[in-house]
Amino acid sequence: MTRPLSHWLLLVTLSLLWGSSFALTRIAVAELDPAMLVVGRNLLASLALLGLVLLLGRAWPRGGRLWGFMLAIAVVGNMTPFLLISWGQQRIDSGLAGILMAIMPLMTLVLAHFLVAGERMTSARLTGFVIGFAGILALVGPAALRELGGQGETLLAQLAVLLAACCYAINTIIARHKPASDAWSTSALVLGMACLLTLPLALLPAESALPMGLSSGALWAVVVLGVLCTALGSVVYFTLVAAAGPTFLSLINYLIPLWAVAIGLLFLGERPEWNHLLALGMILLGVGVSQRR
Repeated sequence: MTRPLSHWLLLVTLSLLWGSSFALTRIAVAELDPAMLVVGRNLLASLALLGLVLLLGRAWPRGGRLWGFMLAIAVVGNMTPFLLISWGQQRIDSGLAGILMAIMPLMTLVLAHFLVAGERMTSARLTGFVIGFAGILALVGPAALRELGGQGETLLAQLAVLLAACCYAINTIIARHKPASDAWSTSALVLGMACLLTLPLALLPAESALPMGLSSGALWAVVVLGVLCTALGSVVYFTLVAAAGPTFLSLINYLIPLWAVAIGLLFLGERPEWNHLLALGMILLGVGVSQRR
């Protein structure tokens, strides 16, 4: 089986959207509580998609079973990991978060092997994971590796990001089994559900006050997170997981760190180092080996 070009284009697009979200989240959580950030980005995303759904006349999801899947996706694939990552990134660097999130493809491989027809674990897929994960380690460098473990809030933050990776892996399986539905309207409603479910946490007495004088940088970070990374990303996600399956989608966690480095090179004036080029080759090799038939 040869992957069509459309699958790869969707994967690269989604990796760019989600890869930029970590830097934007880091900017936003410097001034916003994690729960408030999750509510804000999901509210913007759901409103933007609802407007497009009405404008384009897309079909609305029907059936209790489908709505049950959508609720599960809102909790497991959106609210919970968004909160965990936002909280964790207040306490650990993005490089260390990248290592922990890169575990997600292996989790997806194991879950898909047992729960998704036609997604059996093969030696090529397992070898591709090992090579790709080694590339992630080379990309973030030994400094981030030395931060693994720790104690107190640092350790809890690492566990939070690791749990978020587990949520994403489980969510790809849920989304794969979800009854067929329109990606645009499904995304809008899932994001709306996640917003409403997170709202009580954002309105807790200790967290409910909005910070005065929110900077333009943090404000724009929330807007871009909502409209592009969350709204458009959700549509691409549902389209890709239905067309290509969870194991192929899990490759995104190898590509996201590459975009993070590329963004640093293009917009922050950073220079590529030897480990960046080595990591690029290893990650692409791992992706290629995992997709080899």
